[in-house]
Amino acid sequence: MPTDQPRRTRVADLLATQDLGREVLVKGWVRSRRGNKYVQFIALNDGSCLATLQVVAAAEHFPEESLKEITTGACVAVRGLLVASQGKGQAVEVQATHIEVLGTADPEAFPLQKKGSDQKGISLDELRKIAHLRPRTNTFGAVLRVRHALAFAIHRYFNEKGFYNVHTPIITGSDAEGAGQMFRVTTLPPEHPPRTADGSVDFGQDFFGKPTNLTVSGQLEGELAALALGQIYTFGPTFRAENSNTPRHLAEFWMIEPEMAFYDLQDNMDLAEDFLQSLVKYALTHCAADLQFLSETYDKDLLGRLKSVTDNAFQRLTYTEAVEILKSAKQKFEFPVDWGTDLQSEHERYLVEKHFQKPVILTNYPKEIKAFYMKLDEDGRTVRAMDVLFPGIGEIIGGSQREEDLAKLTARMAAMHVPQDELWWYLDTRRFGTAPHAGFGLGFERLVLFVTGMTNIRDVIPFPRFPGSAEF
Repeated sequence: MPTDQPRRTRVADLLATQDLGREVLVKGWVRSRRGNKYVQFIALNDGSCLATLQVVAAAEHFPEESLKEITTGACVAVRGLLVASQGKGQAVEVQATHIEVLGTADPEAFPLQKKGSDQKGISLDELRKIAHLRPRTNTFGAVLRVRHALAFAIHRYFNEKGFYNVHTPIITGSDAEGAGQMFRVTTLPPEHPPRTADGSVDFGQDFFGKPTNLTVSGQLEGELAALALGQIYTFGPTFRAENSNTPRHLAEFWMIEPEMAFYDLQDNMDLAEDFLQSLVKYALTHCAADLQFLSETYDKDLLGRLKSVTDNAFQRLTYTEAVEILKSAKQKFEFPVDWGTDLQSEHERYLVEKHFQKPVILTNYPKEIKAFYMKLDEDGRTVRAMDVLFPGIGEIIGGSQREEDLAKLTARMAAMHVPQDELWWYLDTRRFGTAPHAGFGLGFERLVLFVTGMTNIRDVIPFPRFPGSAEF
């Protein structure tokens, strides 16, 4: 490649330009090469967009022998003239004058051949086994671009609303959810850990001097910050050591958790609804080509379902009202419904997809099925909880108004066997200047799952972690 070459331009920028007749430099990976003895056509993609750029290599400049290393998966740098395309399907193309192979790809060994690049010849399940290569496919390129756009939109939304981003700990000594399904963090030798007099592991000799785990939520620490800064949000990795092999569960996932001082349940619902609608609108506007591809390839109803979120006010009703609707439904459920039972995905989806046919916010759940920190209602039976339910997903947000009354909070902790001595710092916020506050958690992968129309949560995170899988 000559040294006086122009600066590299992304494929997305070349496809959008009208400045033709100039020399350009483009670099990317070969999706396909076809042609005849007179001319070869190379489809080039650099990840900047879904589309490929057509590179035309005339035989007079590039004899067949000189192109033998330009195979599917190879990485090349192309210098040439940007011109209007003579063929259909693209507005511009590059008439190559110089091609340099930056990295070869053995066609006998490269697993993503032409059919694999658009998922017509390889299953999503098989692609999970080569997660280090699957971002080069059309599907996962689209999913990862949408994922990025949603992450950016989340930060933009909260910044414009006056929220502060707080980085809460990944290593924690508390179990925010009380579920106990946590990954232990330790430097003690696994074969012969130190023992106390009664034979139990002596965590006093561990790195932190106590048992620690990977966090399941940044909520409790987020509350501390909200009761000083007013309104904050966290956006970070969380971990759940749940031995579950379902399309809805991961061992490592990302959570967005806003916490707001002086918010009640109504304020919380209003924020959640506006937040979700804003994110989906952003994706529809900024990821149109990727969403169109995903709709055409996997889910014909995707775009309509996304617009059903942006175009409709969410239906709001209490848990008690929802149970009555479900009990009178003509549909037979696998799991029976009665007041006091936790609603299953089939119940949530019935309310959203069949009964109301739009997103639903359920509130005021029985206290027995919700966490200790949720504020008790005046009836003493329910708490000011809220779950946002989406079509195809079920619960996408869970939140509540938090209990700010110290006596009521400690009573709930005692009833639920939550150790107060381990959360003394959390209780201090109720001792010193307590205030009404609320918040919620949004599972980022569930949001991406909904927006992309994918059906397995392992396909919306770059490198999924689930039982038996930590390869990449």
